[in-house]
Amino acid sequence: MNNLTIKIAGLLVLFLLTTPSIASDNHEESGHQKEYSIGGHGDHDEDHDESGHQEKESKGSHGDHDESSHGETGQKEAAHEEEQSVKLSKEQIKIAGIVSESLTLQDVSTVIEAPGEVLLNAYKTASVTTRVSAQVFKRHAKLGDELTTGQPLLTLSSVEMANAQGEFLVTEREWKRVKKLGRKVVSESRYTEARVAREQARARVLAYGMTSKQADNFVKSGDASKANGSFQLLAPQDGTVIKDNFILGELIEPGRVLFVISDESVLWVEAKLTPVQAALVSPGSTAVITLGKNSYTGKVVQVHHALDEDTRTLGVRIELANPEDQLHPGIFVQAKISSNNSALALAVPVDAVLRSPDGDWMVFIEHKAGEFEPKEVELIRTVGDISVIEGLEASSRVVTQGAFYVQSELAKSGFEIHNH
Repeated sequence: MNNLTIKIAGLLVLFLLTTPSIASDNHEESGHQKEYSIGGHGDHDEDHDESGHQEKESKGSHGDHDESSHGETGQKEAAHEEEQSVKLSKEQIKIAGIVSESLTLQDVSTVIEAPGEVLLNAYKTASVTTRVSAQVFKRHAKLGDELTTGQPLLTLSSVEMANAQGEFLVTEREWKRVKKLGRKVVSESRYTEARVAREQARARVLAYGMTSKQADNFVKSGDASKANGSFQLLAPQDGTVIKDNFILGELIEPGRVLFVISDESVLWVEAKLTPVQAALVSPGSTAVITLGKNSYTGKVVQVHHALDEDTRTLGVRIELANPEDQLHPGIFVQAKISSNNSALALAVPVDAVLRSPDGDWMVFIEHKAGEFEPKEVELIRTVGDISVIEGLEASSRVVTQGAFYVQSELAKSGFEIHNH
């Protein structure tokens, strides 16, 4: 019994001694698991870091995408810039006569601006009058007609002309008779009288309005019935009828202006300048006349020497061509006259400056051989056949001949010109 009791007691003690160890082991084991769990969370953090790294890589990939997009945009812009130019072969350049020159500063005359009025060119204008009292019998021309020299204007009838025509016929016949008899039969005085009378009669009909050809045909016919005082006034020059102040049947007194005929293909503009401005202008100076959007190039032909009493200005007469008949006497215009003073400026031929599709002024620059690019410029003024521009460097190589052809080729390519 005692041995059994002792064994049981020993087992109990052994149990009690081993139980805390087991609990501690369980606790440690549990703590180890906990630590493992924390370590697993740390692995999750590592995964998170890996995810973050992947995000960074993804962001980096997105950045690469941005760079790629930016690169594509740059390529598109570069392509757009390339679209602004046109390439021509050497053969095209030769056929079109394209010439490019480097811009240099040139001495260009300063411009004087002044108001002006369009006038008839007095040297190309004629008045038609009658020299005797006459009645208007028939009209052959009217206001606005384009005439040539010798064209009939109107037929008149005059008593004075009838008397002169009758005397012309008589003296012509007498002269022919005396001339036929000769100096051996007719005295010298009679011979001279007949000749003088005939010449005076002829001069009288010419003075009254008949032409030399009309007078010759009249006496050659020998028809006395034609000595009725009827005669025609003819156009003394080519031109346009700008005045015809009469009516049929009206009795016209000597000196009355019946027609004014003027050649309007060349007109005058009278510009009003101050004495100081006029001193800077001389005959031959280039002038540009503007009327609305139209401009015309002319030259100074005369500077007046007397001041206008009302305006205290000097008149400067400018002659200019009017081929399309757009200018007429009495129209007020603006004149830009080149003075004798000059200043350095960038200048190109007038034909080198063109209008772009958006209405701005432009020229063509040759950056490379055979490659031309439009460049917008500011047109300061035009002096004769030269245009003063701004917006380019002096060393720029500009198309000075054949710019219109280059513009046409650029338009054929379907490119728009917007090079701001």
